[in-house]
Amino acid sequence: MPGRVDVETLKRMVSDGDIDTIIAAFPDMYGRLVGKRFTAQYFVEDVIENGMHACDYLLACDMEMDPVPGYAFTSWAKGYGDFRPLPDFETMRVASWHEKTALVLCDIFYDGRDELVPFAPRSILRRQVDRAASQGYKAFGASELELYVFKDSFEAVAEKRFVNLEPIGKIIEDYHILQSSKEEFLIGTIRSHLERSGIPVESSKGEWGPGQQEIGLRYAELVEMADRHTIYKHAAKEIAWATGNAITFMAKWDERYAGSSCHIHMSLSNASSGHPLFAGKETLGPAKCSETFRWFLGGWMAHIRESFAFYAPYPASYKRYVPGSFAPTGIAWSFDNRTAGFRIVGHGPSLRIECRAAGADANPYLAFALALAAGLDGIANRIEPPPAFEGDVYQARDLPQVPHSLNEAIDALDKSKWARDVLGEDVVGHYLHFFKTEQKKFDSVVTDYERRRYFEQA
Repeated sequence: MPGRVDVETLKRMVSDGDIDTIIAAFPDMYGRLVGKRFTAQYFVEDVIENGMHACDYLLACDMEMDPVPGYAFTSWAKGYGDFRPLPDFETMRVASWHEKTALVLCDIFYDGRDELVPFAPRSILRRQVDRAASQGYKAFGASELELYVFKDSFEAVAEKRFVNLEPIGKIIEDYHILQSSKEEFLIGTIRSHLERSGIPVESSKGEWGPGQQEIGLRYAELVEMADRHTIYKHAAKEIAWATGNAITFMAKWDERYAGSSCHIHMSLSNASSGHPLFAGKETLGPAKCSETFRWFLGGWMAHIRESFAFYAPYPASYKRYVPGSFAPTGIAWSFDNRTAGFRIVGHGPSLRIECRAAGADANPYLAFALALAAGLDGIANRIEPPPAFEGDVYQARDLPQVPHSLNEAIDALDKSKWARDVLGEDVVGHYLHFFKTEQKKFDSVVTDYERRRYFEQA
């Protein structure tokens, strides 16, 4: 694949002077890439064999990188020691948007132990992928990731204190070629660099907001897909910064405009033969499917509420779930119906489930892991989905609803025996603390809205 390099090719490129910097990084709890830049020669001579070290507070801090008290994993009392990120050389690629730079993602191990740190997002997804493999399944997926583009730079946005921002477009540009052409200087550059960096792209299109775009990546095995998703977000921000533009993957950056989603497509194949397992002769509503498909859908739907914090991790994420917004409010499934949270698309070998719950702010490793775990539980326990829904889900009054707030999602996760069984008590406790910290920080701040509404009139 163009842009992907193996270790021997990397060594040759370093020797020839084509690569002088290597970024070794891993996703943190927010889904951001953190790590180190190495001189290429040192990476080849040392890091390839020995890995690197990083402070374990990176899985116990907030978005501002402040250590957060209350995590059992690490703390001031434990000294915030090191863990050991080891490069996964299957992820090695040229980072074409940087000069003479390669990028490799790492798995995080305990220092001195051949054991993955279980709280690391990549570890959590690997565990569920391994569970699927032990049952004879290989999971594939894709994430439709949306973003907004602004005329302002990131620096100008900060100087404006994140208000009165101007999207690059003035109209709803869903499938709009003329308006998307005006944004091609950035979106086209992102597409090109992703392709040249070993991340195959299907397409891009204008979305349902002014300045809103979607770049679709090709379907892949789940860990590979989460890696592609994460590198896409990271590269897009750096490329936008270089052009003097800001972008955001907030699920809802402004109440007036459409939210940005991360629709998750998922299917299973036989781990040995590669044969797709969702297609079949059974009739389920309008779909022709297999029992495996039916039960996977049933499990995913049954566990969606207790998984929801992993799809919508911030208080602001929940502003996206409003009627008439193309984001789900009721928990239902339907064939090719964009008002349903679970939309069934494709036919035969391409049959798959599209879950429209996750926002663009979700950590893909965590969202994919919970989706796969729920589907596997459906297969194991033969969980039946409800009948297919027909019509406008937004108008339905008798459907179970998605959580309306992060607090509601936290409560559902906290009460979930299933989540503790599949993720582990320690992992669930770790992420409950993470989500509660986000909510607590939000609750302690007086917002611009509150000042505008109450400053004079209260």
